[in-house]
Amino acid sequence: VQLQASGGGLVQAGGSLRLSCAASGRTFSSYAMGWFRQGPGKEREFVATIRYSGGSTSYADSVKGRFTISRQNAENTMYLQMNSLKPEDTAIYYCAARTTGWGSRNPSEYAYWGQGTLVTVSS
Repeated sequence: VQLQASGGGLVQAGGSLRLSCAASGRTFSSYAMGWFRQGPGKEREFVATIRYSGGSTSYADSVKGRFTISRQNAENTMYLQMNSLKPEDTAIYYCAARTTGWGSRNPSEYAYWGQGTLVTVSS
C-alpha cells in the first residue's frame, strides 16, 4: 500500500487542523492504521491508531481528548482531527499501516509509511 499524508499547515495555539492519509490499493480495510509525529530534535512518537474496521482506537496520553482518529474504508482514507492545538504539537505527522494486529505504538511494527505533513502551532 502507498500512503500520502496531507492537511498540515500553520495554526495558532488553540486552533484546529484535520490531517488526511490517502491510501492506494484495494485492501485498505485490511490494514490497521496509525499516526505518528516527529518534532524538532525528537524521536518519532506514537499519536493514535485505529483498528481495521475503525471500531477501536487508541491515543497517546498527550493528545487524548484533543485528537480524533477515524477512517473511511470506502474512500481509502484515514483522518486525524486535531483540536485545541498546542505549540508542543508542532511536528511532522506521518501516517502508517500494518497488516498484522492492531494497537501497536511502536513505529518499527508498521511496514508502510507516508511522506509526512508538517504541522506548526504558533504561540
